[in-house]
Amino acid sequence: MPNFVGDSITCGAIKITKDNEHLLRTRYESRSEKELPVLVRYFPKGSVSSPPASYFDLILYSREQINKESVAMGKDKPKSDAPWGLISIKAQEVPFELPMSPITVMRNELISQGGSGVPISREDYMKSVEYWKDHAITA
Repeated sequence: MPNFVGDSITCGAIKITKDNEHLLRTRYESRSEKELPVLVRYFPKGSVSSPPASYFDLILYSREQINKESVAMGKDKPKSDAPWGLISIKAQEVPFELPMSPITVMRNELISQGGSGVPISREDYMKSVEYWKDHAITA
């Protein structure tokens, strides 16, 4: 969807160049207390210039998927009866879905550890590696 907010929202993934690669950092993080921490590579916020986002990629999960993940993580099922839930909004420069990071592709197979239970597709994983070897998030 086109960015309707304005230039204050910047892209979350930055191209790695010879000029900025020395700024890359790594750390272990998890999205929740119950999820296994994974190693992430990132540019510290403010260390690199990030272009304004032209688009938002909305990540939606079905109610069935949200309930499945909640049960697997030992949480109560959400009370909502909405057919879909908004899980994430990714700010980006392109009007198509960018690949998930390789570690997210792997983690998603492990539903008991915070993933979605989706089996790994080698083709999708390799597309992810191809993109993320040259990009990093800002955090």
